Amino acid sequence: MEADKIKKGVQRITWIGFWLNAALAGMKIVAGTLGNSRAVVADGIHSLTDLVSDIAVLIGVNVWSAPADEDHPYGHQRFETAVTLIIGLMMLVAALGIAWDALQIWRSGEIRDTGLIALAAAITSLVVKEALFRWTLREGRRLGSSAVVANAWHHRSDAISSLPAAMAVIGAMLLPGMGWIDLVGAGIIALFLLHAAIKICLPAFNEFLDRGADAETLAELKDLALQVEGVHGIHRLRTRYHGGLMIDLHLTVDGRLSVLEGHAIADAVEHTLLQQGPNVREVLIHVDPCEQSQREAKAPPAAQG
Repeated sequence: MEADKIKKGVQRITWIGFWLNAALAGMKIVAGTLGNSRAVVADGIHSLTDLVSDIAVLIGVNVWSAPADEDHPYGHQRFETAVTLIIGLMMLVAALGIAWDALQIWRSGEIRDTGLIALAAAITSLVVKEALFRWTLREGRRLGSSAVVANAWHHRSDAISSLPAAMAVIGAMLLPGMGWIDLVGAGIIALFLLHAAIKICLPAFNEFLDRGADAETLAELKDLALQVEGVHGIHRLRTRYHGGLMIDLHLTVDGRLSVLEGHAIADAVEHTLLQQGPNVREVLIHVDPCEQSQREAKAPPAAQG
């Protein structure tokens, strides 16, 4: 997909999420305050972190979609990894803040009964954010954008956090005088956020450390390369992520082939990996003669009899 189309696609889905998050965050914070629900207010704060992550994606896409230049010969996709990590860290901070706020309210003893308006806000958020998650995830995968996929999971964590918020409000309403249930709901939301933050941060952190693909992916890549006619073997297969999977490998071919023929086989392997490999962005191949060809070349000529 062309870089300009990817950029426009990322901006479109993110702007939609931005305005929905703004509306939902305002609604939940106001409704949670009026309805005396810390869980719903916490859910609104979670939506605010969604809003910040939307802004990070909108700003970042202008950088990581820029073409490679002299200072960045491999492109600017690492900036997308940085935005993904920032989104995860924001969720981590929000989780700790929500948990701390609930703990302080618990200690102060200022617990009040919740109102119906808070419940309505939580249910509305649950429905809207789940729909936004599904749409954003589908678009992120179609566009091949890790930042958009991370943002989608941020939407999902917001949708999920609305469920314990709603349940906490219902519990507090059905059991007057037990408003602490609402604080428990806020704590559960913090745990959801913490789990989602770790799920987003770890892959981004591993990408910064140039961690390679897993064993299953490596086996898949090797099998694809070996299927190409003329390939005798694969060795020194190495991978790393940089806006997609970067691959370099050595392949062995019949040493009696011409340079042109060996190059054609390497081109076929590159094409196969780019087309059929998992999110492969670039392939670098070194061609070696197979051992049998080397032995035959070194062997003395047979005696004429």
